[in-house]
Amino acid sequence: MPKTSTTLTESLILAGTASDREIAELVDDAGLDAVVDALVEEILSRCEQPVNIKAVHIALDVDHGDERRRVVLRVHRDEPVRVADEPAPVVWSRLGITATDLIRRLYGRTGHRRTGDFHNSFVPDAPSPQDMYFELPEIFNSATQATGTVIAGCAAYSADLGSLSVRSGSDKWASFHWYTPHYERHFARFRDEPVRVLEIGIGGYDEQLGGGSLRMWKRYFHRGLIFGLDIFDKTELTESRLTALVGDQNDPDCLVALAERHGPFDIVIDDGSHMNEHVHTSFATLFPYVRDGGIYVIEDMQTSYLPSFGGSPDDSAGPGTSIGLVKGLLDDLHHRERPRRNGAEPSVTQRSVTGVHVYHNIAFVEKGTNGEDGLPGWMDVAAWDALGATDA
Repeated sequence: MPKTSTTLTESLILAGTASDREIAELVDDAGLDAVVDALVEEILSRCEQPVNIKAVHIALDVDHGDERRRVVLRVHRDEPVRVADEPAPVVWSRLGITATDLIRRLYGRTGHRRTGDFHNSFVPDAPSPQDMYFELPEIFNSATQATGTVIAGCAAYSADLGSLSVRSGSDKWASFHWYTPHYERHFARFRDEPVRVLEIGIGGYDEQLGGGSLRMWKRYFHRGLIFGLDIFDKTELTESRLTALVGDQNDPDCLVALAERHGPFDIVIDDGSHMNEHVHTSFATLFPYVRDGGIYVIEDMQTSYLPSFGGSPDDSAGPGTSIGLVKGLLDDLHHRERPRRNGAEPSVTQRSVTGVHVYHNIAFVEKGTNGEDGLPGWMDVAAWDALGATDA
């Protein structure tokens, strides 16, 4: 099956919340075959590992007007769900759905629970009545499990982020880190949106490609485009809605070129080298490319106390560390309460950091317009102290 173009993928994502007419026009323009190929590619990436003991072939019939495209999927517990390549496979289960409903299932909002849009039937074609008699219970049990696996892969909704992390091979939960509840708290509002997410650091060691977190974000943000940056070549991971990029997070020119091409981003996550200098470089370069209303995340801030990572050798993290960076952002958030030096204009972070949320080893920096006024200019500190004393 051919790889889907980024342009078609983005069009399908936006179509998930479009009108019937707009979806029909998209399918007419792109062609039913291209649309179904793209949708099946997405379904395969969402299907969990099957549990059915007996291999089952399921026909997915997608209709658009008078057209129909059939794709036969092979589902077996010993392998990921795939498009069948066997000649004339025996189909035991058929799922029928319109292209419009399937697009909405995959790229619509998670709160929109669609029921009754599939036409499902068992269509056994056993080699002989005797074989069918002896195998029927096992076949029907496997067919039911396999059908459930495929239908679950056609849904926008997925498990909680902790479960997705473990299933995807990410270390953001139940390992050295316990980040996923914080991520869910801050990312929930993005889940139904066509977001652009950049994660610095793809992971993997030695011969391993890594990419567990990228797969997790792809499943969690079912309408999102996910980008991963690593200093090593992990481009083999690239697939629909997931792009692996090669570059150095400590190279501003590289980061600007990346952001100009693929940004602006709704979310940037720094899970890269954790070298404190690199954290500062990446934030200073990429924060301007975060959309208003977006979030910049810094992970693994414990390296602020590790000299081998450029951290402070004592108990207090210095300004050159990732925790020092966050401390400075708190000052920037409150810059109107601080004396203005030499009449300088506010910096980028002073103008646009609207919230800083810090948990154990991880920080979330919100971007927007930091436009709340502080004390009136005519009220000096002494006057404010006097007012406070009066109120007391």
